[in-house]
Amino acid sequence: MRNLGLIVPSDYKLLSIAAILEVFETVNRVYTENQRERPFMVHIVRTPEQIKKDGCTFHGYHVKSLRSGVKLDIVLIPSFTTDNMSDTLTRNQMFIPWIRRQYTNGAEIASFCTGAFLFGASGLLNGKMATTHIDACTRFAASFPLVVLKPDHVVTIDGRLYTSGGSTSTFHLLLRLVQQYCGNEMAIRIAKIFAIDMDRYQQSYFGTFVPSHSHKDDLVKKVQDNIETKFHEIETIEEIIKNIPSSRRNFVRRFKLATGMPPIEYLQYVRIESAKKQLEQTNHNINEIIEHTGYTDPKSFRRVFNKIVGMTPLEYREKFKVL
Repeated sequence: MRNLGLIVPSDYKLLSIAAILEVFETVNRVYTENQRERPFMVHIVRTPEQIKKDGCTFHGYHVKSLRSGVKLDIVLIPSFTTDNMSDTLTRNQMFIPWIRRQYTNGAEIASFCTGAFLFGASGLLNGKMATTHIDACTRFAASFPLVVLKPDHVVTIDGRLYTSGGSTSTFHLLLRLVQQYCGNEMAIRIAKIFAIDMDRYQQSYFGTFVPSHSHKDDLVKKVQDNIETKFHEIETIEEIIKNIPSSRRNFVRRFKLATGMPPIEYLQYVRIESAKKQLEQTNHNINEIIEHTGYTDPKSFRRVFNKIVGMTPLEYREKFKVL
C-alpha cells in the first residue's frame, strides 16, 4: 500500500482537492469490491496552525500535522485560488521545507495546475520540466526562470517530479499515477468512470491571452494600449515604438520586463486572440478573419496561429464554435 499525502494549503481550490480525493477513493473502492487490498492510504496534511484553527478532520479524513513525521510515497500539491500568488506563497511557506524533506526521503512529488507555484518555490523543479495552467505560464516563468517550463504540455514527468496543466489536466496526471501504481487496466477503467479523454497531450488551445497592465511602467502601458487598439493596422515593430523617447533596444528590454514578452510577440498574441474570438463567435471565413486581424500573408497567419494555439484555425473553430 502506498502512503499518499495531500497537502491542504491556504487558498486551496476546492475543485482540485475534490478531484484528487475522488479519483483515489474510486480506485480504492474498485479494489475493495474485487476483494483486493486497497493500493492507497490517503493522508491529509496541514500546518499546526491550520489544525488549531480548523480542527483535526477534513471532509471525513483525519488531518496529519507537518510535524507528525509521516513518511510518504507520494506528495500531492493541489491548485490555488488566489488573486495574489506572492501572498499565497508567503502564507504557505511552512510546506516548502517539508516538501523538500519528503523528496529527500524518497517521495514522488506532484503538483496540479497552479500548485506548481508552491512546487517551484521549493527549488526542486530547478532545471526540471514543469507545466501549469496555460494562462499562468508567463507569471510562472518570470517567478521561476530556472524551471524548464513546457506551457503546452498537459502533464510533465521528470524523474520523481510531476506537474499538470490547468483544471481538467488534473485528471490526466491522476491517470498517469494510477497507471504507474495500478497498471493500464485500472487507468483505463478510471478514465471511463470519469469520462476522461486519454489522448489529450497539449493545452495550448485552452489559453486566453489577457494583457496585464498591473506593472508600473507608464511608457510600456502606453504602447500596450496602442497595440491593443490598433493591432489590425500595425505592420512593424518600428511603427509600434517610433514615437517612444527611448532607444529600440532599451524599450524592448523594458517591455519584456513588464509584460513577459517582446512587443512583436505581444502584437502576435493580441492578433491571434482576436482571431480566436472571431472563430468562436462569428461566421466570418478565414480570409476575412485574417484581414480583420491585420495579417496580409495567410501563410504567416496560419503559422503563427498554429504556433500559439497548437492547432489550425479550422480545427479551433470546430472545437470551440458557439452553437
